[in-house]
Amino acid sequence: MKPDFSPDVLRQRLTSLFPGELIDDLAREREVVERHRTLDVTMFVWTLIAGFAAGGEARSIAAYRRSYNIVTGHGLCPSSFYDRFTEDVADLLGDLLEHAVEEVAVPHHLSPAFERFRDVVAVDATIVRLHRFLSAFPATHEGVSGLQLYLVHHVTEQSVISAEITDKRTHESTLFKTGAWMRGRLFLLDLGFFKYRRFALIDENDGFFVSRLKRSANPLITEELKEWRGRAIPLVGKRVFDVVDRLDREEIDVTVEVSVERRPYDGNQSVTPKEFRVVGVRDEDADDGYRLYITNLPSEEFRLGEVNALYRARWSVELLFRELKSRYELGAFQSEKEHIVRIQVLAALLTLVVSRALLRVFVDQASECQDGATFPPERWATTFRSVAQLVLLEIAASYGYLRPNLAEFLYREAQQPAPSRSTLLVEVTAELCSGF
Repeated sequence: MKPDFSPDVLRQRLTSLFPGELIDDLAREREVVERHRTLDVTMFVWTLIAGFAAGGEARSIAAYRRSYNIVTGHGLCPSSFYDRFTEDVADLLGDLLEHAVEEVAVPHHLSPAFERFRDVVAVDATIVRLHRFLSAFPATHEGVSGLQLYLVHHVTEQSVISAEITDKRTHESTLFKTGAWMRGRLFLLDLGFFKYRRFALIDENDGFFVSRLKRSANPLITEELKEWRGRAIPLVGKRVFDVVDRLDREEIDVTVEVSVERRPYDGNQSVTPKEFRVVGVRDEDADDGYRLYITNLPSEEFRLGEVNALYRARWSVELLFRELKSRYELGAFQSEKEHIVRIQVLAALLTLVVSRALLRVFVDQASECQDGATFPPERWATTFRSVAQLVLLEIAASYGYLRPNLAEFLYREAQQPAPSRSTLLVEVTAELCSGF
């Protein structure tokens, strides 16, 4: 069986991702359409997505306008097009992202360890340094700015569950919300989210977690879950980091007791004991000779090696950030206005949604054809970026726009905006002639 490479396959997937009716309805709710009746808001949104994917000069407002005009045949002038970049448009893109986060799943083979959970979720944030100072995105140093992009990433389906944009000074840990939604999910957390109260709430909401163990925590060992023969150092009653540098064993698997500070109530704050599991795998590159994790995964169901392997999946969100920064140049913004920067960040995330949605089409094709084709995400991103403007043409065709007249567009766009203004060559020629 050969893959189906007809244009309709991609067009159908793209238009089903963000249906024109959906964009129009959301645009009316945000009053984007009422203010700009001459604008085809569906093609405007797709122009922002394709333009961000293309990167470089294609990401300027002037380049967005040229792309929009050529695929639609419209003739919006620069000032009129610039007026379209409003806070309402930023809110519209946020609505679309919220709608589409479940559409980016890329199925792949899951290990039996992953299949035991409803979802495997990696939570992390990254800092995007901005070139200019924006008061809405202050950084820790005076006179500079930076925004923080917080992602909840579905590891097993390679999708984005939720995203938030804040200033750099907001601590990533405060963005993590606990509650009943955690039931059956496994959360992979780095040290930025380390907090005993958070671990307790995940556990009490019937969720699971694996986190790196913070050295300053140093919990008390109450039980050894793996016996060692010979003259092994006894661990019960000792604190993890007080003994770990004296151990020769290849693995550590113990129960620890920690103190959980509960939310203050009526002026009082209670502290309750809670037991978790600490596991360690020898690693000579680690400061203490071990990679240490704290978790609530039961030892009778999850061997130490499985815990270590599960945590390694957290790198998927790091790779997602790297893809956004290296392949899509997240942070290369050319504006000092908060809402335009926000539009660009949301366009980046929508670009990722579209890219992954198309990737899923080809993963499915390869699976049906059984031809062994694989698509590394960063290689896919590089390829997608190079054809982003062609994708925009496919979208325009699906909405009934004719193939653009390139010669007409070049004649209109490349000519001198003000006919009375002389070009450099004309001015130089005039000066030379005046000298004779």
